Amino acid sequence: MVLLMSITVLHLVTLAMLLIATMEKSWWMWTDSEITDLWYNCFHDNTTNTWLCAATNDNDWLQSVQALMVLSVVFSSISFLVFLCQLLSVSMSSGRLFYFTGLCQSFAGFTAFAACLIFTFHSKEILDDSRDVSTGRFGYCFILAWLCVPLLLISGVLYIHLRRKQ
Repeated sequence: MVLLMSITVLHLVTLAMLLIATMEKSWWMWTDSEITDLWYNCFHDNTTNTWLCAATNDNDWLQSVQALMVLSVVFSSISFLVFLCQLLSVSMSSGRLFYFTGLCQSFAGFTAFAACLIFTFHSKEILDDSRDVSTGRFGYCFILAWLCVPLLLISGVLYIHLRRKQ
């Protein structure tokens, strides 16, 4: 029972981290008042104390990172819904494994891994800015996405080895 609760909490935490990493606005920080994410380039206006954002320039690398991160969220969400259905299903006999749930969760980890690798190695092309990339740094959403990768893979393996009890 403790293992089941731990895996459920781990899954919900990683799903929340994935959502934050995909939707928040801090994949790349040029300065404290200028940031870039998967969807927008934002500037902080000190006079109105608001963020002014414009859509990012679309290029193939950025679109692949966007698609992989969204796919990772979708796989993790499907994995959680399937897990709940399997757990509450009366027709699933005891002793059965959660293969499909583990497989979906592992795919979520692999897609997040691919997205992080692409952003890491092609950040100059993705940012598509006239400035030198060495003047900026990776933001917390990028780091959060990297942290999700091992957590998703670990939970995927745990789901594969988890058996349903009475």
